[in-house]
Amino acid sequence: MSACAVHPTPGPADLRRSLDRVIRWGGVGYPGWPGRVPTGHPRRVASLSQPGVHPGYSSWSWAPWPGRQVESGGVRLHVRETPGGPEEAVYVHGLSGSATNWTDLAGLLSSRVSGTAVDLPGFGGSEPVSSCDYSPAGHADALLCWLAGRGRPVHLLGNSLGGIVAMHVAARRPELVRTLTLVSPAMPDLRPDPRRMSDPRMALAWVPGRIGARARAGLAAATARQRAEAVVALCFGDPSRATDARLEQTAREITARWSQPWAGAAVDRSTAGMFRAWAGPGLWRVAARVTVPTLVVWGDRDKLVSPRLAARTVRTLPDARLVMLDGVGHIAQIETPDRVAEAVRGFWEHVGGVTGCA
Repeated sequence: MSACAVHPTPGPADLRRSLDRVIRWGGVGYPGWPGRVPTGHPRRVASLSQPGVHPGYSSWSWAPWPGRQVESGGVRLHVRETPGGPEEAVYVHGLSGSATNWTDLAGLLSSRVSGTAVDLPGFGGSEPVSSCDYSPAGHADALLCWLAGRGRPVHLLGNSLGGIVAMHVAARRPELVRTLTLVSPAMPDLRPDPRRMSDPRMALAWVPGRIGARARAGLAAATARQRAEAVVALCFGDPSRATDARLEQTAREITARWSQPWAGAAVDRSTAGMFRAWAGPGLWRVAARVTVPTLVVWGDRDKLVSPRLAARTVRTLPDARLVMLDGVGHIAQIETPDRVAEAVRGFWEHVGGVTGCA
């Protein structure tokens, strides 16, 4: 399956002009969304500041939602389902993630929507598809077929790699997507910064000879708990928000993931596919073709994908809004699910996409 034809991308965003028009509030209640932006006016931005007393990540401690294998459109995916409202949200995780990345947010939104968090092929409980295409477009092929087979539009949410996968789906089959929410989508960011790795030895592991062998041995010797803590240190704006229970859950999931024979290839090939997608203008062209209402959420302490890309991303998407989260990192739906839920609920209310209880 191939992607549809693409259209030229608008020019680069004027970051300073966009960020000069910031709507700020303290995180209690939710402001009215800006109306339609006049032609030539920079896309407006909202910013959720950290309140003085914030319940934080530790307040939300749902156990992972029940999982099962679901075949649809010729694709079999492992999913975790959250009971809720009559409309459905589908959640798509990022690189090295899984459906459990959405546990808390799905719970917080369950008064509005039922939730289905998918494991992309080769991740979590999903086996690879026969094509073994781990590029963003390849992952989108699998997800698009799976959604099309179900035959009903959904609210589609994606984080990081899952964000650009969801963006591909919305661009190619807009009739399947009611609204699109992108949490720190993995837009092209080629900064050569070792701080973007959970362990600096990951870079050395590719070096031939003793240096590479020593780095690989050190990485292999790390416990699952140590790996979980390293991921939190990299991906959270404030690692203290991660509870011990969540770290233990993450460690158990890391152990389970690496027991699967395809796990290493899925991560390596998905990483390579994402880097290839970053090498040209393709992702910006895909973004320019997304016509559904879109919310972009970005943590201002994101180390993996620069927050500076947020303004260009929201200007390139034809019908987008931007919420910047103060003090938050790359996986905002895990670090501060309450703040992301507030933004998503406000977005849905603004576009008239969801009815239900508050």
